[in-house]
Amino acid sequence: MLSDTATDKPELYRQLAQSLTGLLAGERDLVANAANTAALIFTSLPDLNWAGFYFLHAQDELVLGPFQGNPACTRIAAGRGVCGAAVARRQALVVPDVHAFSDHIACDSASRSELVVPLFQGEKILGVLDLDSPSPSRFDPQDEAGVKRLAAIFVASLGT
Repeated sequence: MLSDTATDKPELYRQLAQSLTGLLAGERDLVANAANTAALIFTSLPDLNWAGFYFLHAQDELVLGPFQGNPACTRIAAGRGVCGAAVARRQALVVPDVHAFSDHIACDSASRSELVVPLFQGEKILGVLDLDSPSPSRFDPQDEAGVKRLAAIFVASLGT
């Protein structure tokens, strides 16, 4: 699926975006597309121990969606932890050291860094795309930009 020659992050994310676009083409189901998106990210990006979705219910609670990795927290209040903070702030969060993040929710004690991207459909937040790594400082601005692009492809696949 992804080229073995994708040695730099922009190229890796370009190939990943192209693969995701093809994978989701013609399908509008939220669960099916979230499952395939999580699987593609988890198997394509190095040094992850979790990749998946939390979907916003009733504007105050994130509920676990499709993911790859160890079992995870099922419900997270909006505003709590990294995922809830990303929703409350309406912005992506790159956390180099989750142990230093106030109110971090440790679903997997092996996670050391995290990247959370809100899923915007217009002004409405559907939920978040969450990536965890066992390595500190795993995520950088290139990862944030690449994952935002993947999140946008996922949301676009759902239609309006």
